[in-house]
Amino acid sequence: MATGRTTAVIIPARWGSTRFPGKPLAAVAGVPMVQRVWALARAAGGVDSVCIATDDERIAEAARSFGAEAVMTPEDCRNGTERAHAAAAAMASPPDVVINLQGDAVLTPPWVIAAVADAFDDAAVRMATPAVDLDDAQLAALEAHKKDNPASGTTVVIDTKSDALYFSKAVIPFRRKPEAPVRRHIGIYGYRRETLAGLVRLPEGVLERTEGLEQLRALENGIPIRVVPVDYSGRTHWSVDSPDDQAAAEDLIAREGELLTAYDGSGKIAGS
Repeated sequence: MATGRTTAVIIPARWGSTRFPGKPLAAVAGVPMVQRVWALARAAGGVDSVCIATDDERIAEAARSFGAEAVMTPEDCRNGTERAHAAAAAMASPPDVVINLQGDAVLTPPWVIAAVADAFDDAAVRMATPAVDLDDAQLAALEAHKKDNPASGTTVVIDTKSDALYFSKAVIPFRRKPEAPVRRHIGIYGYRRETLAGLVRLPEGVLERTEGLEQLRALENGIPIRVVPVDYSGRTHWSVDSPDDQAAAEDLIAREGELLTAYDGSGKIAGS
């Protein structure tokens, strides 16, 4: 159904990761990471275009080699949000909605991206992001992991409109009674273009610095964030920050199967 708006997925991909230089072009199960993410975005419903935003010609050249649009962005972008904004501004026809999908999110189901795009059917939504409800076993696993890795995993609590009240690296809410679910946040963000432009002009917030969570800048400045419930349908959420994560992603693909039949941009979801 036509919505009258245009939606672009922008994939920030920089070469100079301190922990994993050249990460976007590192192969996971034989496919460069950035190509995997590009193909997953191309398979998502409700998306009109997908581009790779980079500051490195090696990544841009690789992107063009597999058929992707590449947009060169300034080297001094401090984060993926600023890079996504720079890419959107550089487009000949800037989109109405920008979805910022990180180039290391190699196991993101296309239907999760589509759910973020669909959130903007509501004209009141200015910014959207997905989250999954954790069952008891998943919650226990998260809490156990946080004992050794306290900054891993972000949770979110919402209001009656499904807008975020707060995001935290702590497990929230504290459940004296297990009535409210614990929701794990998934780091994909959708913005109306004017919201993104305003957000990157705002100074870093106190809560943002305290938790190390960039999305808190929006909440500190009164920008509502719609939290979209999603289901990974038995698949594991994963992103790649290090070579160890790269190997773990390959193990997950071996166990759970590929999300797509091919990573050529055809958008054919495995098993469909």
